[in-house]
Amino acid sequence: RPGSDRRYDLEIDLRQAALGGEVTIEIPRQINCRGCQGTGIRAGGRPGICPACGGRGQITQSHGFLQISTTCSRCQGTGTIITDPCPVCQGRGRATEKKKLVVKIPPGVDTGTQLVISGEGDDGLLGGPPGDLYIVLHVRPHELFRRQGDDLILTVPVSFVQAALGDTIIIPTLNGKRELTIPPG
Repeated sequence: RPGSDRRYDLEIDLRQAALGGEVTIEIPRQINCRGCQGTGIRAGGRPGICPACGGRGQITQSHGFLQISTTCSRCQGTGTIITDPCPVCQGRGRATEKKKLVVKIPPGVDTGTQLVISGEGDDGLLGGPPGDLYIVLHVRPHELFRRQGDDLILTVPVSFVQAALGDTIIIPTLNGKRELTIPPG
């Protein structure tokens, strides 16, 4: 069975959102146990037949002429149980691993943008392919700039004299400082 997809919320600053870049993250993911390859059974062992359902994976109950079949709760429908569990994972077949990834952030992203990295989700059960990693971006508010769509808004106070006669002032940008000419009037 294929692995499950995993979501990771990543907070970035406005400069990274506007200009793009790379961020290194460390994600926890579920992997198949290296000791048993995800089976949960000790190496060389075999699963036992579930005593609750007799290996059928279903429990059938009769009520007069009505029969109801449900998935066996002891073996979860597999018909087998682990009688000799793997000593590494204690029969779970899974382990948690942290993995470092370099995420490329494209320029111009905004809060809610999803980046998909194929094959970096949780491993599939019993050797199935891994799921995908969905990175959801969250852009932190900036102390000077406000975002409006694809535009950055900066409020700069100017005096009445500067507005009336014109002036050249220095303003901050995401890439440093710049001169801005205020025309007269």
